[in-house]
Amino acid sequence: MNASWSTAVSATLHCLTGCAIGEVLGMVIGTSAGLPTWGTVVLSVALAFLFGYALTLRGVLKAGIGLGAAVKLALAADTVSIAVMEVVDNAVMVVVPGAMDAGLASVLFWGALAFSLAVAFVLTVPVNRWLISRGKGHAVVHHVHHH
Repeated sequence: MNASWSTAVSATLHCLTGCAIGEVLGMVIGTSAGLPTWGTVVLSVALAFLFGYALTLRGVLKAGIGLGAAVKLALAADTVSIAVMEVVDNAVMVVVPGAMDAGLASVLFWGALAFSLAVAFVLTVPVNRWLISRGKGHAVVHHVHHH
């Protein structure tokens, strides 16, 4: 099965949407609640997984699969790409000087977050392409969508 870059890009964008929603929410909630950096990161990662899976589940359930099977598919499809994305994303946020402490009103906070998501996207596309080419990751979901 030949996984095209466009399939990998669309799978990654799909994952990024969910990740970004969770990530941004986590950073916003954590920062405004005055959580320590690690607390904010944990919250962001948890929410990113939640939204990432939720978006995939929505698509898979539309294909008329039972919830149990759909959850298994979502886990199979997204765990690796969300994990890669979150590791990169949060690493960038923690590495950019002052980004985590910059506060929500600052350009640095949002700039670093946008930059970290962009870096995560670029690094996750090849991972997804590799997974899809082996019939894993989003290939599992795409297989369902086409029947």
